[in-house]
Amino acid sequence: MTRSLIVALGADHGGITLKNRLAAAMAEAGHQLLDFGTDGPASVDYPDFAHAVCGAVAAGQADLGILVCGTGIGMSIAANRNPAIRCALVHDVTTARLTRAHNDANVLALGARIIGEEVALDILQTFLSTPYEGGRHDRRLAKLNPSTEPAA
Repeated sequence: MTRSLIVALGADHGGITLKNRLAAAMAEAGHQLLDFGTDGPASVDYPDFAHAVCGAVAAGQADLGILVCGTGIGMSIAANRNPAIRCALVHDVTTARLTRAHNDANVLALGARIIGEEVALDILQTFLSTPYEGGRHDRRLAKLNPSTEPAA
């Protein structure tokens, strides 16, 4: 993890343990964290945490966001409801690298019940350190929000 980032972080009860491990790794690497919870094992609703994290990213309060739930699916669906968010559900380092390089993903979703801690830490490091390539990908990203698409 190279430059220091501000990272918004959120999880539901299914992702709390992994969220805390990722937070520790990011803090150790010198990143500033905005932790939107949850903070315990009591059942909570994942959209609340996805919306909080994505709101911070969309408002420019955080450079990137990390969301963790049991599978990552619910979090990614909730996150992508925000037009300023490009959330990717990732299960390996290759897709973590490509989603940043090609899709300029600004939020990462992980499934705590799907991947192990070491894989999650490798994904996190890759996601935080991979730059967006731009170029040919810019045109494609512009088409994700047609109201902002440049004229042909």
